[in-house]
Amino acid sequence: MSLLVAQGLSKAFGGVHAVEEVSFAVEPGAVVSIIGPNGAGKTTLLNLLCGIYRPSAGRILVEGRDLTGRPPHEFAAAGVARTFQNLQVFFNMTALENVMVGRHRHERRSLAAAMLRPPALAREERAARAEAAELMRFVGLADWLEAPADALPYGALKRLEIARALAARPKVLLLDEPAAGLNPVETQEVNALITRLAARGITVLLVEHNMRLVMGVSDRILVLDYGRKLAEGGAAEVRTDPRVIEAYLGAEEPADAV
Repeated sequence: MSLLVAQGLSKAFGGVHAVEEVSFAVEPGAVVSIIGPNGAGKTTLLNLLCGIYRPSAGRILVEGRDLTGRPPHEFAAAGVARTFQNLQVFFNMTALENVMVGRHRHERRSLAAAMLRPPALAREERAARAEAAELMRFVGLADWLEAPADALPYGALKRLEIARALAARPKVLLLDEPAAGLNPVETQEVNALITRLAARGITVLLVEHNMRLVMGVSDRILVLDYGRKLAEGGAAEVRTDPRVIEAYLGAEEPADAV
C-alpha cells in the first residue's frame, strides 16, 4: 500500500488554478521530489498534503485513510510533518526547546499535572529533552544544544526545523525548499541529511530548486508546470525529458548540465 496518495488533486483561488488534477503516489521509505518553475504550484501542493489548504477537488489518502479536507492536526496525527520555505523558528526559545515543541503531540498533558508537577511529568520532560538532543545530533547540531535559537546561523536553522519536524515522529516528512539560501557546504549537509533520513526508512517529499540535490537524492521526481503534472519518473528519465528541459531546466541547457 502506498503511504501517501493524491488523486485528481486541485486547488483554485478564485479563477486561478494553482494545482489542477494532480495524481501521484509515494511509497514507504522513498524520497520523492517535486520540481517546477516558480508559480508551478509546488508549495500549494504541499499545503494541500498537510491540511493547510482544503482541496477544491480530488482526494488525499494516508495509509489508505481519506484525509481530504481534514484539518492540519489530523494530518499530523496520521504521521505527516513538514518544514516551511520561510523559517518558522521560535527565536525566544533555545534550539533544544524548539525541537521539544515538535514532540508535543506525543506528550500527556493536563492542567492539574502542570500545576502539581508530579514525578511522572518530570520524567516525561527529561525524556523529551533527551529525544530532542538526539535529534539535534542526528541533523548535525550537536554544538548548538543549549544555544538560543537566534544565535544559530541560517543553515543551522534550516536543519533545526527538520529536527523539530522529526520530533513529531512522522511517517512522511514534507520539506519545502530546505536548501534555499544555503551555500554549497550547507547544501551538501542537507543532502547528506536527506540521505540519512532515507536510510532510516523515513519517507520524504521534497520541494527544491537545487537540481544537483534533487537529482542526487530522489527515487522519483514529479514535475509541475502551471499547476499540472508535466512528467514523473526517475532522475534519468526526468532530466532527459524534452518537456522538462523546455519548461524548467531551460530549452538551451544540455541535459547533462545538472
